[in-house]
Amino acid sequence: MATATLEHVNLTVDNPEKTAKWLCDLFGWHIRWQGEAIHGGRTVHVGGDNSYLALYSPGKRLAGSSSSYVTTGGLNHIGVVVDDLDAAEEKVRASGFEPHSHADYEPGRRFYFQDDQGIEYEVVSYAMAPAS
Repeated sequence: MATATLEHVNLTVDNPEKTAKWLCDLFGWHIRWQGEAIHGGRTVHVGGDNSYLALYSPGKRLAGSSSSYVTTGGLNHIGVVVDDLDAAEEKVRASGFEPHSHADYEPGRRFYFQDDQGIEYEVVSYAMAPAS
């Protein structure tokens, strides 16, 4: 049997186009597809050539729920690998998000941020840390 590859993750957001725009700006991704979705909603697929995030909106505001870390089946965070962690952090800040939980660990460096939908992202780089 061949090794499986993760193709996409489907997330519910208020405004798929707005979320897709900052994801494209931040990570250099592109919109792969967009159109009508189930329950009168709309979906935008944004990512690279081999994987993407499906950003779904049901067309109406949804009530929030408790933290995903205490909800069985909840999404804890999305991990994104970048070549230049410092440049990515600058872009995160410029997008209006606040990086937190910075850590150096074997074999890389990382930080987290939460977007305006309450979705947490881990940004990690396996490139060598800059010389001090």
